[in-house]
Amino acid sequence: MNIFSRSYTYKGWQISLFKLSLVCFGIIVGAYWQEYFLQHLLTLGAIALVFGLYISYVTFRQ
Repeated sequence: MNIFSRSYTYKGWQISLFKLSLVCFGIIVGAYWQEYFLQHLLTLGAIALVFGLYISYVTFRQ
């Protein structure tokens, strides 16, 4: 059974709202579990940097 058989098209403002909701969720999680994330701050920062650079590379290559 394929539950994702339909493709969707979103407008730019809808994607912006989705990204804003993810940022807000990340802030809430980071504030609630502050002690855990502070222990892994460098690792999480490195992951964010690598993935950000990858997305930038893919975007500008096209």
